[in-house]
Amino acid sequence: MRDPIFRTRITELFGIRHPILGGGLMWLSDAAYVAGIVNAGGMAFLTPRSFPEDGAFAAELERCRALTGGKPFGVNLNISKVAASNRSVIEWLDLALRAGVRHFETAGNAPGDMIARIHAGGGVVIHKCPLLRHALNAEREGADAVAIVGMEAGGHPGPAELPTMLAGALAARRLRVPLAIGGGIGTGGQILAALAVGADAVVIGSRFLAAQEVWAHPAYKARVVAADERASVVAFGGNTPMGGAWRVMDNATAREVRRREAAGAATHDAFADIIRGTESRDGCYRGGDPERGMLSLGAAAVFTEAVEPLEAIIDQLIDEAGAARRRIDGLAVEA
Repeated sequence: MRDPIFRTRITELFGIRHPILGGGLMWLSDAAYVAGIVNAGGMAFLTPRSFPEDGAFAAELERCRALTGGKPFGVNLNISKVAASNRSVIEWLDLALRAGVRHFETAGNAPGDMIARIHAGGGVVIHKCPLLRHALNAEREGADAVAIVGMEAGGHPGPAELPTMLAGALAARRLRVPLAIGGGIGTGGQILAALAVGADAVVIGSRFLAAQEVWAHPAYKARVVAADERASVVAFGGNTPMGGAWRVMDNATAREVRRREAAGAATHDAFADIIRGTESRDGCYRGGDPERGMLSLGAAAVFTEAVEPLEAIIDQLIDEAGAARRRIDGLAVEA
């Protein structure tokens, strides 16, 4: 593990060595992934929705505690617009608090009540969102930090309309709370650039997809390693009933979705047979067929050159950030 070379408001908030937050990978953010990032000096968040079986999330909390050797780790809580759907979220929060978790990432609609619940349990919370107005609202509702994702992000960046660096620079001028930015970040030089525009950390997901600790099938990881800058596409762009854009791997499923869109399909039922999350989990991550399922992937996957441990990836990112800083220092003009 590399020694810290940056100190920011987010490294202090979470008590971490490096200003790196792991993206919440649906189905893949398990204890091994989260602990790998935590043990390498960053912060990451278990996603309870990845563990639908009874008792599975509680078991994963205990496994993560063991793998981190007691170091703090986080939990992601995705808040739905449908209040009834949030009963499970509240149960997950209570379970995590009882297990000693005090670091949380929230996402979704109107986070004020969830933020208050987290604070009442002694926790801190970073709220992740796609738009500055959402970030300002989260700040008003008490979020300890905010993460903004740009249009380059893999997965569901929501109605994000701005590139990551532009959105980050704008948010840094308007927000008072600590800021993380994510989307398309996969090198140490980009980390330095994010800090330069005013961010306190970066969110990285796609660059970690082929890590050794990620449980997905080797055939999927091989596809990620082979990815070039054109390997991801956006489905459901614009104002669709699907809840906005979804940046995914360019595979047979994504091409079929785009074909149906072009043919006029506009309801969830028109796509339900091929976009179910379990199709990604069972067909690709378990079964090894990277043509099956909507596989969230950002363009930053292009920087993945091998299957490596998370510690090696993060060490490389910090080495690159240090080299980029030295390069910038070398460009300074003597007074």
